[in-house]
Amino acid sequence: MKMWQIALLLVSIALPAAVYPAKRENGIVDVPSNHSVDETVERIKGILQSKGITLFALIDHSGEAEKVGMKMPPTKLLIFGNLKGGTPLMLAAPSIAIDLPLKILVWQDAQGKVWLSYNSPEYLKERHGLPSDLLKNIAVVGTLVAKAGE
Repeated sequence: MKMWQIALLLVSIALPAAVYPAKRENGIVDVPSNHSVDETVERIKGILQSKGITLFALIDHSGEAEKVGMKMPPTKLLIFGNLKGGTPLMLAAPSIAIDLPLKILVWQDAQGKVWLSYNSPEYLKERHGLPSDLLKNIAVVGTLVAKAGE
């Protein structure tokens, strides 16, 4: 095999992982961000506000850890939702209330890379037995994460 063929093969293997979100077996989707944790959080907040989506809470896990003398990389959790979208889901499958409102975790790994993580809508559908026609009510999280991380 020629050197250029080997290089092409390696790029074709690595590219999908770099371009497309990674979905773990536990239903968590990880998407890289091109911004710091704080910048990514601000981008999410701006998108939520522009779409009229309520931000219920912002939990600064790393900030709270610091208060008890522990250090961790920047890690923040946004909890948000839309009553018109979430209520039909809870009526159809009450157990989904444990996973609603929706959440996005913004965190920095040991190498300094920032990630956005969220529960896959398909995972939540399977976990709670949601009707397929209601999946659209929570599928927006993927679009939101992609926009915030770009």
